[in-house]
Amino acid sequence: MPLPDNGAIWPPRQHDALYREMRADDAWYSGDRHRLATVYRGQQHREDGRRRLWARHQHPQPGRHDTRLHIPLPADIATTSADLLFSEPPVFTVTDPATQARLDEITEAGGIANTLLEAAEVGAALGGVFLRVTWDTALAPRPLLTAIHADAAAPEFQWGQLAAVTFWRELPTDSATEVWRHLERHEVGTIVHGLYQGTADNLGTRVPLTEHPDTAGLADSLGPEGDSIPTGLDRLTAAYVPNIRPNRRHRGSPLGRSDYQGAHDLFDALDETWSSWLRDIRLARARLIVPDGYLRHHGPGHGASFDDDREIWQALAIPPGDSGGAGITLSQFAIRVDEHERTTAAIMRQAVQLAGYSAQSFGLGDSTAATATEVTARERRSMITRDKKSRYWAPALADMLLVMLQLDRALYTPALTPERPTITFGDSVSEDPQSVAQTLSLLQQAQAVSTDTKVRALHPDWDDVAVAEEVERILTETGAAVPDPMQAGTLD
Repeated sequence: MPLPDNGAIWPPRQHDALYREMRADDAWYSGDRHRLATVYRGQQHREDGRRRLWARHQHPQPGRHDTRLHIPLPADIATTSADLLFSEPPVFTVTDPATQARLDEITEAGGIANTLLEAAEVGAALGGVFLRVTWDTALAPRPLLTAIHADAAAPEFQWGQLAAVTFWRELPTDSATEVWRHLERHEVGTIVHGLYQGTADNLGTRVPLTEHPDTAGLADSLGPEGDSIPTGLDRLTAAYVPNIRPNRRHRGSPLGRSDYQGAHDLFDALDETWSSWLRDIRLARARLIVPDGYLRHHGPGHGASFDDDREIWQALAIPPGDSGGAGITLSQFAIRVDEHERTTAAIMRQAVQLAGYSAQSFGLGDSTAATATEVTARERRSMITRDKKSRYWAPALADMLLVMLQLDRALYTPALTPERPTITFGDSVSEDPQSVAQTLSLLQQAQAVSTDTKVRALHPDWDDVAVAEEVERILTETGAAVPDPMQAGTLD
């Protein structure tokens, strides 16, 4: 299918509901109070009937500020999801040594581990993320892997599989009414580019890529048709990674669901609780209420003030028996710390549980030191969610790495043999080195472990060759190496 016609509504109307939900998810993820107020301008009330905190139109008086407070729990949930998946970089392996070396070079030089962290965090917030493979021979001598946010893509699925996708971005312009958009459509074997000059909700007219400086450089890379780049591959150069499925609001949709789905009211209630807590603190500031006689007048038009350091006061004209009028009253309200804290913790627990995580992953449980086994037991729910998400990541990531190797052979390394890598996800909980050392020491004292096993326990990511070399070095340094009698010539 070609790019959209002139005058097309954009973004596409068939995805209106999804984009609307993504705008709300994005507002919570960003923590921007202006975005939150914009999103909920037409949704005044929560499901419980209370008016939303971020739907209230606050017009502060001069000298006063908006007292609403946002707690970035949504951003923390997205970050935790990414950390559980990619805090330890995954390992990509192929069988051919030369291909493995080139794959390691591409992934390390391109900072793919960091790209995956970004993609996983955004995917947790928006329900999914797209991985795109591209290249720029003037920029880097290797293919590039980039992450495209789900609210900047119009995907097309067949039988639940991504068949094509159109990415778009808005380009800078000096006009207040015109919107320039660059559309990039990925199909099997082809990437099509288009530049449109339109309005906020209309693509407008398609113009040559040379009309905008941000796309002018693409014109030199296009094929003979003037708008497409043939990839020469029998597969897409883009993939969709759902955060997790199913999408409860759109059952049957191949798109993933956000970690925030169903939790927006909880986030709003959390912000309302913290705003109330801070209001208690503001109201509880100590204040003195004094009779007018204690005020020192500064003359007509200059008001009066109370000197709280003054030690001697002259007699005041106060009626006898009116003892209350002569006193200074201290006004200081109580701060409901315990009530607010318990309410906050309960809301946070419910929100993170709804997202599929353990409370301990967010510091809501026991914070005492623990071994990796104990941490895994405490955070079992988080580990289950991590394993589920990794199963969505592995196929799409392996496909994109294969595409990168195929493009690398076509553009940079002709002798390369492309191969679909195997993905091994790193441990989300690293064992304490001191605990590992103590365990190995006890096993050594009991003569229940070999040097090979100790090296493998200490370096689980090493291959057989590296382990064998380290074992040999250890045995040689400790004098435990025994020469092979066949090599020494002691036997006939």
